[in-house]
Amino acid sequence: MTEDFRLPDLGEGLPEAELVQWLVAAGDEVTLNQPIAEVETAKAVVELPSPYAGTVSALHAAPGDVVAVGAVLISFDLGAQEMSTAPGAAEGAETAERAEPNLVGYGAAPQSGARPHRRARAQGRHADAAGARDSAVLVAAPHDAIVQTPDPADRLLERPRSTPPVRAHARDLGIDLALVAAGGVTGRITRADVDAYAATIGRAPAGAGAAAAPGKPDAAATRSAGSDAARTTRIPIRGVRKHTAEAMVRSAFTAPHATTFHTVDVTATSELIASLMADRALAGHRIGIMAVAAKAVCLALRQHPSLNARWDADAGEIVEHHYVNLGIAAATERGLVVPNIADADALDLVELADAIGALTETARTGRTAPAAMSGGTFTITNVGVFGVDAGTPILNPGEAGILALGAVRRQPWEHRGEIALRDVMTLSLSFDHRLVDGEQAALLVRAVSDVLREPGRAMLLR
Repeated sequence: MTEDFRLPDLGEGLPEAELVQWLVAAGDEVTLNQPIAEVETAKAVVELPSPYAGTVSALHAAPGDVVAVGAVLISFDLGAQEMSTAPGAAEGAETAERAEPNLVGYGAAPQSGARPHRRARAQGRHADAAGARDSAVLVAAPHDAIVQTPDPADRLLERPRSTPPVRAHARDLGIDLALVAAGGVTGRITRADVDAYAATIGRAPAGAGAAAAPGKPDAAATRSAGSDAARTTRIPIRGVRKHTAEAMVRSAFTAPHATTFHTVDVTATSELIASLMADRALAGHRIGIMAVAAKAVCLALRQHPSLNARWDADAGEIVEHHYVNLGIAAATERGLVVPNIADADALDLVELADAIGALTETARTGRTAPAAMSGGTFTITNVGVFGVDAGTPILNPGEAGILALGAVRRQPWEHRGEIALRDVMTLSLSFDHRLVDGEQAALLVRAVSDVLREPGRAMLLR
């Protein structure tokens, strides 16, 4: 008996997903809820569990393919299980074998009789491969998360960092990306890295000159080709990049944006962070400027709830939230994602720092759950990590405000009637002018600034 498994709606209401990689192959025996594939939606990479226990009879898509929700993804042969079931027990066995699966990849698969995970087998095959550097992704809260470079063996358990065109190019050459080292500082495998590796194993792409340096096409040949294809790279617009573009256009042309700026002396906050980092009792926590700013925002939103609201056009109402689901905008290799910390206003400073650290690490690896990227009420983005002092961030759709943190700079500043070197940063608040007037926006920025300038003032707030 053959059963088809169709790509399910992963809870995001999205019409399609890209197949990242298969974790099984035709002929493999799988158990119920065993991971069989990774798919990339507009928000996250999700593992799909097997809905059946049986033998994989056919794979209906290749890595890199975009599969529509409801399309057949994989087929299973369940005949062996049915034939081995004793008469009278068939119905119960079939029910057990075909129990309703968890379609978003949660829940442990049965261990007995399970074949080794395909990625675990890959580790054995490639244990002698040169480990590629896994540089930290630039994220919105780099000061608040310790990002460690994984052991090369552990890296083989992760999806190699590359773009869909590069993965397709590697497939055309018959190259396993797990064996290719990234040549740049970002840790992302490029087409040039694939070509360089192909040359070392005698699989150089057609037309590649033997004298050309790896990754550097011959300039004269490129000019003589006279083709745009030889001088440009086309990257499909899909996944996170497509979702982000659609969301930002919708936000920009729906909510009338305005931005206000304020520069503040944060020397006292810098000193507080330094003292907390030196405290052995807090050695397991990473408390940085992002965590303190997040706490300041939560406190300020209690005083100014108009910035913690949304515009309900259908009901003709402004909905103010009595909780803060704090979004943290993170720039990852897959594009911009904005997961949020639920009920952030109920957390103390250490708990907020831990939550930001966990959120950052999850976003870095592309494993943010879709549920974590919906329901936000206010967002923080850290443009300072790029060395930028200020910006005009675009609102996350459905939110009234987004606060950008600029770089903390040591510079001359007036302090107690004299000029002294102080730590200074600029806050940029973009807000929905339908919900918020300039006065309310300015008051929120000042409230956040007051806490960053004098962290002890937080003790006076409820």
